[in-house]
Amino acid sequence: MSQTLSASTLLAVPLAPLVGSLLAGILGTALGGNLIGRRLTHSLTILGVFVAFVLSALTLQSVAIDGARFNETLYTWMVVGGLKMEIGFLVDGLTAMMMVVVTFVSLMVHLYTIGYMKEDAGYNRFFAYISLFTFSMLMLVMSNNMLQLFFGWEAVGLVSYLLIGFWFNKPTAIFANMKAFLVNRVGDFGFILGIGLIAAYAGTLNYTEAFAKTDALALLTLPGTGWMLVTVISICLFIGAMGKSAQFPLHVWLPDSMEGPTPISALIHAATMVTAGIFMVARMSPIFELSDTALSFIMIIGAITALFMGFLGIIQNDIKRVVAYSTLSQLGYMTVALGASAYSVAVFHLMTHAFFKALLFLAAGSVIMGVHHNQDIRWMGGLRKYMPITWITSLVGSLALIGTPLFAGFYSKDSIIEAVHESHLAGASFAYFAVLAGVFVTAFYSFRLYFLVFHGKERYDQNPDAHHDAHHDDGHHGHHGHAADKPHESPWVVTLPLVLLAIPSALIGYFAIEPMLFGDFFKDAIHINLEKHPGMEELAQLFHGPMQMAVHGLSSMPFWLALSGVVLAYYMYMVNPALPTAIKRIAQPIDTLLENKYYLDWFNENVLARGARALGMGLWKGGDQAIIDGALVNGSWKLMAWMSSLVRRLQSGFIYHYAFGMIIGIFVLMTYFVWLNK
Repeated sequence: MSQTLSASTLLAVPLAPLVGSLLAGILGTALGGNLIGRRLTHSLTILGVFVAFVLSALTLQSVAIDGARFNETLYTWMVVGGLKMEIGFLVDGLTAMMMVVVTFVSLMVHLYTIGYMKEDAGYNRFFAYISLFTFSMLMLVMSNNMLQLFFGWEAVGLVSYLLIGFWFNKPTAIFANMKAFLVNRVGDFGFILGIGLIAAYAGTLNYTEAFAKTDALALLTLPGTGWMLVTVISICLFIGAMGKSAQFPLHVWLPDSMEGPTPISALIHAATMVTAGIFMVARMSPIFELSDTALSFIMIIGAITALFMGFLGIIQNDIKRVVAYSTLSQLGYMTVALGASAYSVAVFHLMTHAFFKALLFLAAGSVIMGVHHNQDIRWMGGLRKYMPITWITSLVGSLALIGTPLFAGFYSKDSIIEAVHESHLAGASFAYFAVLAGVFVTAFYSFRLYFLVFHGKERYDQNPDAHHDAHHDDGHHGHHGHAADKPHESPWVVTLPLVLLAIPSALIGYFAIEPMLFGDFFKDAIHINLEKHPGMEELAQLFHGPMQMAVHGLSSMPFWLALSGVVLAYYMYMVNPALPTAIKRIAQPIDTLLENKYYLDWFNENVLARGARALGMGLWKGGDQAIIDGALVNGSWKLMAWMSSLVRRLQSGFIYHYAFGMIIGIFVLMTYFVWLNK
């Protein structure tokens, strides 16, 4: 059996999308003279991602079946005082799984983009960006050291900035990408502090070398405080994850990222940027396991995100924003699992979520195309008969999302709930309530969306904005017909990715749960202190196979909560559509709170931003202009000029002036020495 992997093969995985991106970005745009057309551009980028996917799948096969591993440095950039800055790959079960998920979802998004962006003037530029995004994420997940991890971390942030603001003539898109960039800088400040502390006290940036010193790190405190060093490191690293994986209160950028084209919404929300924080915490499990304080903090933050972001999904009318708030909530579930030391469960949900969330986003884009770029679900309805493929794949994605037994989301979500239930850390009780309540909330907003879009009366011809050419999704597509025209199914390049994503959304959980959670798939990638955190052991004792788990799930609390959410959504929006309006009128204060997203955007813009601006103005006016420029720079030359003016008066050129000065000097010296001798 092969126990090693080829370095050249692994190197080809990230380089293939990078080459495709460079060819499309240079030769396919004005930068290189538009030498290649649209067909060749998308062919090159899709080929690059397809090569990466095939090689990733072969790597996963070698890792899972043959037990192959790879952990080597490929290039040493520099050595600073014994601290090596390197480029290298670490491939184990965690990395191999992420490689396949990233490349498969990216491949589906590339195919989908051919149909979705066909009328956009920035077609070639978009393909260059999404291939570059894929390269960045692959470098992140394949890294064997924190320098390369940070490179990939910042690269996905940069490319997400470019993609969210892809339509750079839209003010809302420019505001959204700047918001995403700034909020992520807050998280990244904590992240780089955590990496810096590891480098300072472990003396290395390499994962394996740093993890070998965790026992020594556990004995240290942060100088000048009584805080455990590993707690500070863990919380700093997690602050980075809070920004990248959109955890409360650094989640505010993610809903606004819907200003980008729908394909990139799927790529950001499903398999790349927002999963980076979850992956990083799982990779750093040997450090996080040393601090119960940090784990409790992670669990509580995740619980708040899972429940309260789900509430916001209930009142959204933009089809993409409903799915976006669903992403926030599901990221909260993953974070709760991390806090419960169920790292493998969090990563398992990351994988299943990647498939069904990419499916739901791409299905939302298909709906938007079918109804001529209307995004308001209140003006849809009855699309099932017009868009059968989009309808059935959306139903599969929705069933997976709410945790229907036998679907992928059921196995991962129920495992999270059970892992939190078995946790004994502080905050576990609140987290358990949040993830249970979140099941009902998720089912309600998911099927509110589903029923309003695909069932009920046809309302696409009642849209009050039907006569406007502009639409929510972008300002660059051509007008696709009057909103009163009949909806239509999307072309095969759009529906094929939906079908291919629906298959793992339905089946992957059944086949993957046992090896990923209770087998040896993550044995050398994830480390748990089972004496302090026995949750996964207790979970293993309750597991008797995927079929038995599904059968038992039919009588469990999460199933009945999900079913209640579906039934209530059906009653409120299909049977008695006047009820939501009545509830909104009665609960107006709560509705106002939700409509304003808990006033966090208002607080950020009017308190934090204005406070930062006032502080900046104060430092500029008082510090820079008054002290540095005024006192130090200008003050120094003014003082010298004044002293020079005095000295200049003494330089008259008359001998008797100099003689007088000499006499006065002698007199002063004589007086001084006489005084000393007394």
